[in-house]
Amino acid sequence: MEGVQIHNFDFNKLMEFVATTEGEVYLKTGEGDVLNLKSRLTQLLVLSGAISQATIEEATVVCENKDEESALFRMNLYRD
Repeated sequence: MEGVQIHNFDFNKLMEFVATTEGEVYLKTGEGDVLNLKSRLTQLLVLSGAISQATIEEATVVCENKDEESALFRMNLYRD
């Protein structure tokens, strides 16, 4: 799992991106946790507020589809 390092990233924007992807997308935290952002459990945790960070200070996001990972890299770089 290589992925894209993200810093000070809006979590809601990340979830909007995940909704557009075809492959699985994983969030790997500095503590070693790996969350499948497309899973219902993760989505429920987000909705319940258990994961309510407005921004992600530092994490790695891994996309199964490398084109989607490139799009995420551009989004992280240009903040669009």
